[in-house]
Amino acid sequence: FTLKDDRNSMRCVMFRSAGSPDGLANGASVVTHGRMSMYEVRGEVQLLVDIVQPQGTGELQLRLEQLKLKLDQEGLFELSRKRSLPIFPRKIGVVTSPTGAVWQDIQNVISRRYPLTELKIAPALVQGSDAVPSIVEALESLADTDVEVIIVARGGGSLEDLWPFNEEQVARAVYASPVAVISAIGHETDVTVVDMVADVRAPTPSAAAEVAVPDMNDILNNLFSKSQYMSSMMSALMGTYRNM
Repeated sequence: FTLKDDRNSMRCVMFRSAGSPDGLANGASVVTHGRMSMYEVRGEVQLLVDIVQPQGTGELQLRLEQLKLKLDQEGLFELSRKRSLPIFPRKIGVVTSPTGAVWQDIQNVISRRYPLTELKIAPALVQGSDAVPSIVEALESLADTDVEVIIVARGGGSLEDLWPFNEEQVARAVYASPVAVISAIGHETDVTVVDMVADVRAPTPSAAAEVAVPDMNDILNNLFSKSQYMSSMMSALMGTYRNM
């Protein structure tokens, strides 16, 4: 395709592997990102495009798309590297604010569903200029403990509020975690870079807690059902031997 303004034009190429172009249509005003190259067959300079956004897209959104492209190319989003969660976790690490409703919600869900699990909070700032180093430090502090899975969570907010979870340092800290990570950032419609790197994404912090542990009532009902079945089979077997 060709980009034009009032006086100039430039040939562009966007390969299928770069994804679906957003807003690319005849006459559309767009912002593009890429690198210059020489098309030797025609002796033309062209732009190899990796991101296309409608004009008016904010700087944060453009930075986000650039980071997604970079991490995707490095394999951080690869499904084959995602780890499975432990079935009966004995200790779960939680990276979140210790004063927010998120921490209370996670504690309530875990205590209701599977009280055998111990929770270990790694306090972190989840908003503001100091949030990135705080989240990274919290994740690293859990690396040398005996937690078997980590939940990274915060409540909803604007793109700016959630931005720490779109920073490269935090994404790489999640990727480097020695145990599986469940992310629960914002509302169900919010998808951050951390969500894409994490082993499991949950739509809400409460849902993350539900994903992390089994339901004790389900376990007890299953055991009761199996106990009844075994008792029935044993009675039938004893009856068979008595009649022999």
